Amino acid sequence: MAKNSQLHNAKNAKKDEFYTQLSDIENELKHYKKHFKGKTVLCNCDDPRVSNFFHYFAYNFEHLGLKRLITTCYKNQERDLFSQNDSERAIWLEYFGDRNGNRVPDPEEIGIHYFEGDGDFRSAECIELLKQADIVVTNPPFSLFREYVAQLVEYEKKFVIVGHQNAITYKEIFKLIKENQIWLGCGFKGGAAHFFSKYQDVAVAGDHKEGMIRVSGVVWFTNLDLPKRHEEIVLYKKYSEEDYPHYDNYDAIEVNKTELIPEDFNGVMGVPITFLNKYNPEQFEILGMESSAGYDPEIVGIPRLKDGDARPAINGKTTYARIFIRRRKEA
Repeated sequence: MAKNSQLHNAKNAKKDEFYTQLSDIENELKHYKKHFKGKTVLCNCDDPRVSNFFHYFAYNFEHLGLKRLITTCYKNQERDLFSQNDSERAIWLEYFGDRNGNRVPDPEEIGIHYFEGDGDFRSAECIELLKQADIVVTNPPFSLFREYVAQLVEYEKKFVIVGHQNAITYKEIFKLIKENQIWLGCGFKGGAAHFFSKYQDVAVAGDHKEGMIRVSGVVWFTNLDLPKRHEEIVLYKKYSEEDYPHYDNYDAIEVNKTELIPEDFNGVMGVPITFLNKYNPEQFEILGMESSAGYDPEIVGIPRLKDGDARPAINGKTTYARIFIRRRKEA
């Protein structure tokens, strides 16, 4: 499993430009094809000259039936950041599709525009482009993930974006997940991704790649419907007090793996965060989550039975972060 120290260091230093592989983009976006027809797509955290998001949508413009493609680029002033933008000004590109019949996005078919400002997604210029878009697809800065998602929600945009699974535990993000306003996409193979980066790869996993960094726990967040969201988890285990201990401080049982959810239990269950990879809102209801020592009734969702550490505990020993769920229909 990869160490994420480099990712965290990058986050703390606001150095979080990780360029996504084209193969990862293709593997995820093939599940959303029906959503793109006749739509304007915005990639607003991308240098279009090196962005594989721009490459994917430009070369699949006709195949997807897009109306318009917009890509914006933030102008970095710091040379130590991983950015290949060496222009004097931030730019944004737009593409309306093939004009000469060769089905290739030729340079003369791509409109190049200059920003007055630095191209930050929070700027008035970028917000104006956001208003014109139907769907946003990109890999936003992990250090600004809360703010980035809040903006998408504020402007009621559909989106498919890359993030880290740690974001699930953010109060602002989990609230959206609980309310079924955002959910996980199909995901990266093995729960990890290789990004083009100048940061040193210190992952202990064996699949190192030259010029790239391996980051575990990377996921796709979206509010576009997809088939896997309606697939029921196949349950086969039977409930027993021995196999499913009751928490000391919550009226719920511990289920340490999603595939071990008992088929005949109708009460509250604490499951790992990875449950969200298979979550079907028609099969289960998300009540809340506890991932820290502090008790927040709005987030936890169920009463705490006694004071003390808020993390779910069994025989005095706390567990990892848990999401509290309940079956929609009684067994």
